Amino acid sequence: MAKIVIDGKEYEVDPNNNLLQECLSQGLDLPYFCWHPCMGSVGACRQCAVKQYRDENDETGTIVMACMTPATDGAIISIEDEQAHDMRERVIESLMISHPHDCPVCEEGGECHLQDMTLMSGHNYRRYDKKKVTHRNQYLGPFINHEMNRCITCYRCVRYYDDYAGGTDLSAQASHHHTYFGRHEEGVLESEFSGNLVEVCPTGVFTDKLFSDHYTRKWDLQAAPSVCVGCSVGCNTTPGERYGTLRRIVNRYNSEVNGYFLCDRGRFGWDHVNSEERINSPVAVSNGEFSDLNDEGVQQLLADLKSGDAIAIGSPRASNESNYALRCLVGVENFYAGVSDREHEVNKLMLQLHRDSAFNIPSVRDIANADAVLIVGEDVTNTAPRIALALRQSIRNKASELAAENNIPGWQDAAVRELAQHNRSPLFILSNAATRLDDVAVETTTGSYSDQARIAYAVANAIAGQSNDEFGLSESQQSLVEDISQALKSAKRPLLVTGSSNGEGELIKAAANVARALKSDTPTDLCLIVPEVNTLGLEMLTHTENKLGVALSKCTAGEVKKLVVLENDLYRRAATADVHAALAKVENVIVLDQMPTATTAKANHVLPVTAFSEHEATYVNYEGRAQLSFQVHRTQTGAMPAWRWLSDGKDDVNAIINRCAEEASDF
Repeated sequence: MAKIVIDGKEYEVDPNNNLLQECLSQGLDLPYFCWHPCMGSVGACRQCAVKQYRDENDETGTIVMACMTPATDGAIISIEDEQAHDMRERVIESLMISHPHDCPVCEEGGECHLQDMTLMSGHNYRRYDKKKVTHRNQYLGPFINHEMNRCITCYRCVRYYDDYAGGTDLSAQASHHHTYFGRHEEGVLESEFSGNLVEVCPTGVFTDKLFSDHYTRKWDLQAAPSVCVGCSVGCNTTPGERYGTLRRIVNRYNSEVNGYFLCDRGRFGWDHVNSEERINSPVAVSNGEFSDLNDEGVQQLLADLKSGDAIAIGSPRASNESNYALRCLVGVENFYAGVSDREHEVNKLMLQLHRDSAFNIPSVRDIANADAVLIVGEDVTNTAPRIALALRQSIRNKASELAAENNIPGWQDAAVRELAQHNRSPLFILSNAATRLDDVAVETTTGSYSDQARIAYAVANAIAGQSNDEFGLSESQQSLVEDISQALKSAKRPLLVTGSSNGEGELIKAAANVARALKSDTPTDLCLIVPEVNTLGLEMLTHTENKLGVALSKCTAGEVKKLVVLENDLYRRAATADVHAALAKVENVIVLDQMPTATTAKANHVLPVTAFSEHEATYVNYEGRAQLSFQVHRTQTGAMPAWRWLSDGKDDVNAIINRCAEEASDF
């Protein structure tokens, strides 16, 4: 730790950071715009001016930008110096020259970084009375509004979109007062991470279009900590609700999972919660006629399930509590996996690898720190977008190493990028088609699943110093194997990435072989991506032999009188003919779900369940991290959490969680 003096008071600081970061860490007020903790410093806005002194005898000092000045031991600075304060006030005044007086109608009002910094800087009167520079706004797609007249030219948007997220269709154009941030022509932003512009932008240039459609101020929103249910990463979010409808989702910082950013699926994929098609009350179906089911009827229906002639099918999108409550109701031997047989086998294989001490399942932050990566058979951008964004950061670790060798601090973002040029940490991809990460990969090799497996097994052999003759590789494939093995062997933090989206267990075994061959004092990072938010949680509660195909076969054979389907559409999990045949033989099909599906259409009884924002629940993400999602708001319908229907409402969620942890060995 280093010691610096700020306005006559001594502070202990991290010498690897800049002065702005340390001032903020100490709880001091120092305005800024262009700096961002994930993107470092470029000194574009000149808003964080402070006075720095050579020593205690220096009474004049020099104005410096805090974001561009290292927090070196013995540094003496002043935030409250009159000259520094005057400069900050003049800078904010110049930035605000063409800014519109539209705070009352701006979506950022009340949670606007520009408002906060303007007040902090002391600027409250506009002396400029000439014509303002105005811009034409662009259509950027269904999710993002564009209001260029609010821009203060901090460059955060393009630094995030282009440099951090790897986008190519947003840029800074023109110069001086006419600098314009947008596309070369109107159109939908192409990046799957474009929604983060809403939070990255310190003003109201980029705003949430879905939120604007039914806007309310931040202080009128009811919010709670939640977990994204869009994929298996489990990003931390904060949904906001008003008057019974979900209005938006924003990022909630978690250093180990999503950090400061979400993907667009997680940020904008919530409107199903407000759908008019939702199932609102318990119904019974007889001869195509629907009738409401009262409380007594529901209780009798669920009590009949304990007779022993019922089986249940769980769901990877349902919470641990709901799956566990259903398992308790019908018995563990009658609880079946709600995924395809092929996926179930692959998921069980990955669960087995989770238990293997030879591997470490990395967090998203660990993935971003990897210095050599091999992806085996997984289209990461589609199955786990936030991991894809982390992989884009991993290729910059070579640049960080070069910067450290040249004594350039990592927060000097422009200098680090300039030094690195095209030097990147290696990323290799084995896939059956092109992926969105191909632009940052050293090499992408497309081929059949068997070809991918052969190459991965050959890489493991090469790392272990064994012959690859048995695999019959071509000359180009052998060269690729050598390149990959050398990169992984020389890396300090190698990473293997694979997953179950393709249903090929052999690819997962091959990736595990490579990770196992990389012998070291610590377990090798092996990222195992599963398809849905609670896939691992479901697998932990399901016996290996309890496959969906077995359940459907029992139904078809007439061995099952009652079937309970939890938050699942079986027609998406198995062949249509097999599901048709099975459901036709069951006397009573009971489905618990939020929305109508092909399975609810075949049900005898349907019970409505709450959406993710309407109940408290836990989910297990791809790395085995159990996370609690809180209830944001109450449902406006007759829906209840599935676990409450299935446990007769006698237990609260904490009791269910505790019982699950005690009785389910994997938990």
